[in-house]
Amino acid sequence: MNIQIFGVKKCFDTQKAERYFKERKIKYQYIDLKEKALSKGELNSVKASVGLDNLINSNAKDYAKLNLDKIGGSSMRADILLNNPSLYKTPIVRNGKTATVGYHPEIWKEWD
Repeated sequence: MNIQIFGVKKCFDTQKAERYFKERKIKYQYIDLKEKALSKGELNSVKASVGLDNLINSNAKDYAKLNLDKIGGSSMRADILLNNPSLYKTPIVRNGKTATVGYHPEIWKEWD
C-alpha cells in the first residue's frame, strides 16, 4: 500500500484519517494542501477515481469568489482547482489509482 493523505491540519476529518492509519500502523505520506497542492497528474488520478465534482468544496470561501458555480467546463474547473487548493474537500486519501474524498474507513479497510 502506498497511502497519501492530502489535507489541512485544522480539518477534523483529515485528523481522523491520519489517526485511522496510525492506529493500524499503516505507513502513509501526509501532504498539507496549504503548503503543496496536488500536481496535475495527481489531480487527474484522483478525478478519475472519485469525479471532479466530489473534489470541490462548495462551502469554501473562494468557491463563490471565483464563481465556480457558474463555470461549467470540466477542464476549466480542474485548472481552477490546481491553482486554488483551498477549494478541495478534505481529506483526499490515495492508494495508487484509487482514492476517496472525506473520511471513509469502510473503503480503506478493503485496501489491506
